[in-house]
Amino acid sequence: MPPVRTQRLAYLDWLRGLACLGMFEVHSYDSWLGGATRQSLFFRWSQLTGTIPAPLFIFLSGVTCAFVADNMRRKGFASRAIGRRLIRRGGEVFGLGLLFRAQEFALGWPIAPWTDLFRVDVLNLIGLSIVFIGLVSLAAQNRTAMAFASAGVALAVALVTPMIWSTWRPRWLPWYLESYFNGVHIFNSPQPWLFPIFPWAAFAFAGVAVGIVLFSEWSSRNPGWTMALLGGGGVGLFCLSQWLDAQPLQLCTTYDYWHTSPNFFLARVGLLLVIVLAGYAWCRWGLGGVGFSPLSQMGQTSLLVYWVHIEFVYGRLSIFEKQAQGIGTATLGFFTITTAMVLLSLARTRTKGRGSEILAWLTRFRPANVGRSQETSAEG
Repeated sequence: MPPVRTQRLAYLDWLRGLACLGMFEVHSYDSWLGGATRQSLFFRWSQLTGTIPAPLFIFLSGVTCAFVADNMRRKGFASRAIGRRLIRRGGEVFGLGLLFRAQEFALGWPIAPWTDLFRVDVLNLIGLSIVFIGLVSLAAQNRTAMAFASAGVALAVALVTPMIWSTWRPRWLPWYLESYFNGVHIFNSPQPWLFPIFPWAAFAFAGVAVGIVLFSEWSSRNPGWTMALLGGGGVGLFCLSQWLDAQPLQLCTTYDYWHTSPNFFLARVGLLLVIVLAGYAWCRWGLGGVGFSPLSQMGQTSLLVYWVHIEFVYGRLSIFEKQAQGIGTATLGFFTITTAMVLLSLARTRTKGRGSEILAWLTRFRPANVGRSQETSAEG
């Protein structure tokens, strides 16, 4: 979806950029650190921070859907038109996810296994989530109904996830379809490093519910109070998650707090709300709103930098030998990738919509003898 650049909502770009930075960090150390460092406390902490970028990206995709729907609703579009647009956009993102997997397979051939073509990645999940949001929008007649429906779907997905990963596994489906439900891929059990609908789509619907609050009339008049209430709600959700986790009786017979538990979902949504508050405060009162911001810049082209950096970190074009580096070299790679992606983002935004102008500038430098030789050949 198009990034939000109004002054009041510029912090959303900053938050996307923050997610990009966290993604570069966790991917860099996961790809390049090797030997004993992979068992170190440093590596474990570097991967622990990786629990934030993915849900933040997915959550913000839901917020952006709410922004698009709100804009269309203010212009008089009916719920059906809003739903159709979201469904179409979700289909486009899902198609990009399939294209991304095909590209990674082609660049990794002949080493990459053909099963990688069917891996459920974050782009696939975001595309499907937007499609589902569009389907809900078809039935929701107003903003309030959409907010409650989105919150309900998010909670339902979180509650059902433990069963989808265990007792209710759709084993009768081919693995490449079952993987969209629980991330089983080609293995005998669901894999937590993939992005199946359960539980990840819940973050997108939570983003829609929060986005509707952010774009309400009351919020536009009282942005500071809105953020304070959301941040306080986030702290409350986190505390509720810890209290529920401490109870002796759990709803699920198979309890896995860090991967499938609804309690962990509540904790992460609470943390996301606090991060949104922090991003808003940083961009309004801190240095985030002063001068050039690398994070805001990357946030405007988050899909591009995600797409490109993967190949230079995990792919055949990796700038260092994988799982063979120390902390210093991997850190250097992290800063190198970050700098390169900021420059790529700048190049993208400064050339966007100027294709004809750039082509005209390039053709100015065509050697004169090329044209004469072509004329001579034609006469001959």
